[in-house]
Amino acid sequence: MIIEKRNYSIVPGKLGSYLKIYTDGPLDLQKRILGNLIGYFTTEIGGLSMLIHHWGYASFEERSERRALLAREAQWQAYLDACTPLIQKMENRILVPTAFSPIR
Repeated sequence: MIIEKRNYSIVPGKLGSYLKIYTDGPLDLQKRILGNLIGYFTTEIGGLSMLIHHWGYASFEERSERRALLAREAQWQAYLDACTPLIQKMENRILVPTAFSPIR
């Protein structure tokens, strides 16, 4: 298993707007296509106006296939048009669990 960790810095004061666009729109679509939502978080300490979400995949290849399917969805493209102006910075990491990690 791999975990994709996505960090988004949202324009200050726009986190609520972003979350409304996301939950009213593509949340269910994304969960259906990507599959394994491990967690979706906001921050309280440290960098503020941050979203962090983790998605689990059996392999990097599975992740690539699922993300390609998502990219072909018209609802997803409309969501990107609406939310992208609210994002200041995006970071993405692929985490590979160690042999002793509880999540493998």
